[in-house]
Amino acid sequence: MTLVKQLESALATVLSDQLGEPTSATVSPATDLRFGDYQTNAAMVLAKSRKMNPRALAEQIIAAWPADGIATAEIAGPGFINFRIKAEIYSARMQQAASDDRLGLEPVADARTIVIDFSAPNVAKPMHIGHIRSTILGDSLARIASFLGHQVITDNHIGDWGTQFGMVTWAWKNILDENALLADPLAELLRLYRHASDASKADEGIREQCRAELVKLQQGDAENFAIWSRCLKLSKQGLQQIYQRLDVRFDHWLGESAYNDALAPLVEKLLEKHLARDSDGAVCIFSDASVGDPTKDPFLIRKDGEWTDFPMMIRKSDGAYNYATTDIATLQFRHDEWKADSIWYVVDHRQSSHFQQLFSVAARLDLGALDLRHIAFGTILGTDGKPLKTRAGDLPQLADVLDDAVTASRKTVNERSRLETDDERAALAELIGISAVKFTELAHHRLSDYVFDLDKMVALEGDTAPYLFYSYVRSRSIFRKLEEPFHPGAAIELVEDAELHLARLLSRFAEVVPAVLDDCRPNILTSYLLETARAFHSFFEACPVLKAEGITRHSRLTLCHVTARTLATGLELLGIPVPERM
Repeated sequence: MTLVKQLESALATVLSDQLGEPTSATVSPATDLRFGDYQTNAAMVLAKSRKMNPRALAEQIIAAWPADGIATAEIAGPGFINFRIKAEIYSARMQQAASDDRLGLEPVADARTIVIDFSAPNVAKPMHIGHIRSTILGDSLARIASFLGHQVITDNHIGDWGTQFGMVTWAWKNILDENALLADPLAELLRLYRHASDASKADEGIREQCRAELVKLQQGDAENFAIWSRCLKLSKQGLQQIYQRLDVRFDHWLGESAYNDALAPLVEKLLEKHLARDSDGAVCIFSDASVGDPTKDPFLIRKDGEWTDFPMMIRKSDGAYNYATTDIATLQFRHDEWKADSIWYVVDHRQSSHFQQLFSVAARLDLGALDLRHIAFGTILGTDGKPLKTRAGDLPQLADVLDDAVTASRKTVNERSRLETDDERAALAELIGISAVKFTELAHHRLSDYVFDLDKMVALEGDTAPYLFYSYVRSRSIFRKLEEPFHPGAAIELVEDAELHLARLLSRFAEVVPAVLDDCRPNILTSYLLETARAFHSFFEACPVLKAEGITRHSRLTLCHVTARTLATGLELLGIPVPERM
């Protein structure tokens, strides 16, 4: 049990005794460590509802607080209560953590089946920088949820059945360069798409031809299906190379095409249930007027000062289906076949209105018990503060971005690394480059925009992945200098302020990791790891390890050991492996 849970349990016992009825309250980490390790405003909250004096109630709590508990308690201000964890408790925690693979984190009691839908690039196009956020954020959330004990199903719901295939198919039939396709499949497919896109914008006739090719594909045309199948195979090979480099894996690659046979029956079902209706030849879902406040109804939009319909189209007038239809079918499949309790969509914030409509449709289909989340995120900016683009105005390709990150990190490695061989330095540069991209992404609140600055990302100083690598390597290097074996789990004793502060932070690992999923914010974990690393360096400078003797020496070795395990485990949950040497 975490320290905060132990404090809450003890506080509930005291409150229940003092108030004569079962009462619970929350405890949180102290905002100012000068006054304690944890704090609660329980006395102020409970006193207000009972018309009592807050400080008087706080004094009752302090008077009844168990002297043999894990912490001392004292009053601050008008009724806040601060708790100071006893040194022997931190010593015991570190002794246990030294031989605990989970560092005190117990699996959740209410494990759920969580489907995480992330990355989801469009096939026949290379991944670009816009895919960084979904891919890295989704992978981290999957790792953390799994570590906590949930059954996680990751699904790369690739766009393999949409409008771009009508364009690619038209261009394939008209301008395909077979030799270019064999030499660099993704580049040729991108050329085909761009040619068709430009041509369809300039010529309405070509636009209609592209649409017709898509409808033929969706209706099972043999020639178009063969073209599509080859595009899909070649695209997946290219995408897999990127995912391998990022160390991202999926349980399933069920793209839009996987649900093609379910779309017609789904639309008919929605029509029969009167959840959808005809609208100028198309089939759409409209507001059902169940939401009293129009500002909260995703099927209404304010236009010219009045509220008007903002329907979800699920079948176009030409008979083609779209991603809205596919998303409903996909949601139904995940509920029926995978028995999902939760489905998380890690998708750009610009799709918010779509997901509001999708979740509303799910409720109408009696799927309201599902925990559906749109895990939105912001935009990646260039150093000029504008959305990151190439000089040609295109989004940078993800492979190029990763190459640039590795190149930037190679400069740092060449200047600062103590590794001897070029192969070792190259491997370290690759690790730092990829990890710097990941860590920078995860270190920001997911809804905020951030500047993509490679020089800052790969620096050994500052709030970066390389700084955490250096902290880990430093915490491990001391064990290579030991002449005697280190025995994790033996009794320790922490006395110095720097020792206790580091132990305080290390003890919070089991509190921090579950908090990430409260709002799906890995930046909570990155901030914790950085704070822990800073505390370790302060400890390392203030408290000699190898020069110490007896239990002091073993205690400090234990802190180094637990620090290394905490940093390595925390970074692994972010999808970042650690180097043993730099």
